[in-house]
Amino acid sequence: MTKRRALLSVSDKRGLIEFTKGLVDRNFELISTGGTYSTLKNAGIEVKQVSEITGFPEIMDGRVKTLHPAVHGGILANRSIPAHLEALEEHKIKPIDLVCVNLYPFKETIAKPDCTEALAIENIDIGGPTMLRSSAKNFKDVIVTVDPADYPAILEKLSEGTDDYEYRKELAVKVFDHTATYDRQIVNYFVDENIELSYTSKETLRYGENPQQKAYFYKELNPADNTIAGAKQLHGKELSYNNIRDADAALEVVKEFTEPAVVAVKHMNPCGVGIGQDVFEAYSNAYEADPVSIFGGIIALNREVTKQVAEEMSKIFLEVIIAPSFTEEALEVLTKKANLRLLTCRPEKSEEETMQYVSVSGGLLAQTVDSLGLGDADLKVVTEKQASAEEEKAFALGWKVVKHVKSNAIVLATATRTIGIGAGQMNRVGSAKIALEKLEGQEGVILASDGFFPMGDTVELAAKYGIKAIIQPGGSIKDQESIDEANKAGIAMVLTGIRHFKH
Repeated sequence: MTKRRALLSVSDKRGLIEFTKGLVDRNFELISTGGTYSTLKNAGIEVKQVSEITGFPEIMDGRVKTLHPAVHGGILANRSIPAHLEALEEHKIKPIDLVCVNLYPFKETIAKPDCTEALAIENIDIGGPTMLRSSAKNFKDVIVTVDPADYPAILEKLSEGTDDYEYRKELAVKVFDHTATYDRQIVNYFVDENIELSYTSKETLRYGENPQQKAYFYKELNPADNTIAGAKQLHGKELSYNNIRDADAALEVVKEFTEPAVVAVKHMNPCGVGIGQDVFEAYSNAYEADPVSIFGGIIALNREVTKQVAEEMSKIFLEVIIAPSFTEEALEVLTKKANLRLLTCRPEKSEEETMQYVSVSGGLLAQTVDSLGLGDADLKVVTEKQASAEEEKAFALGWKVVKHVKSNAIVLATATRTIGIGAGQMNRVGSAKIALEKLEGQEGVILASDGFFPMGDTVELAAKYGIKAIIQPGGSIKDQESIDEANKAGIAMVLTGIRHFKH
């Protein structure tokens, strides 16, 4: 039986020996370059150098080694076109049936503090992307891989004879995505105003925000385990477009807390947030914050779900529960609901600065994440009255929540839970009315506003409902009007100097 030929040139040598041994067992002849050739030769694997195939040595410190018709003719020949086969015969070129390449570590190189531009340039791969693109273009005839994680499946499909058109196309698409990302990294190095976006996994959703809309979930190649894309689903039916958006919103709110915390979200806004000495107390507080709106909501917790909490949550209809983990007893309780989606995810903020992207007609908006908290603020008490210790604790909770509520945002909170949330109204008084109508005689309630008060009317309204402490950014040309209203009503007011608009 005629041997097939595999060309291998990799900087990442994970799994290489096992893979090439598997290829030899499946009647492949191996061709390789430089360091890959040495690695295989030292492992006792029979392999030919590319220079034996091309009849031309590697030159210019390895810059030119695979850029040769004997290589690319063997890769690009369309086996179903007689003229291509005749050209192979005429020029004594043998077909190449499998290409395994991964590229010079450009991203890793430029990440080093001592990386110079000259070193970065030397780590721009030329032959590798060219071989990958050639192979991916001719995927009908050539198996191509750029990822060591693909090696076992390729060997298995070769054994079974199931390396069919669709599978090869899947590998080719992965390659084109990889080379596009690689090129974008190079552009970003030289022009740092550019952004790098690479999504390699596409999941078709049942529909979008509404049944008439098609929807897809694109994920990064290796999404972090503190993101919705990186979350693991343990149970329940598939996530919908709205589930994913709401779960993401809930996760981002619960990341604000280090103490046991529970967040309930409806339609991208928190409807109840609670903290406590343990997760059960936190859930109880979140539920009591708004026992009506939590129905049909998404719950995020930053502690393991216990049986006690699971039993309480199972009493109402919920769409999604996301937590770092679930006890076995909790899973026994919650998995009785066939459609309830259970996700695990690490509810912690990223240490490095991250970007947010929003599509608009014909373009993309990008901004850094709003990472500032109360600890970053230069707090100023601007009223005659000072906030009490209990009200200061309530400020901490209210300020963490208000930054995640659609502007104009007003949050009423105690030291342990939200009381009322007014979101997304066209004026701040409208949001305040929605929040204040939830007030039912609770003590120690503060009002948090994501933006300044353009005039004193919001403070005047808060005073009518008995609010005794307000936290807001300040910065209005009419700040004094709001301060005067607060002094008139005996309200303590603190300015943060930080705005938290969320659109």
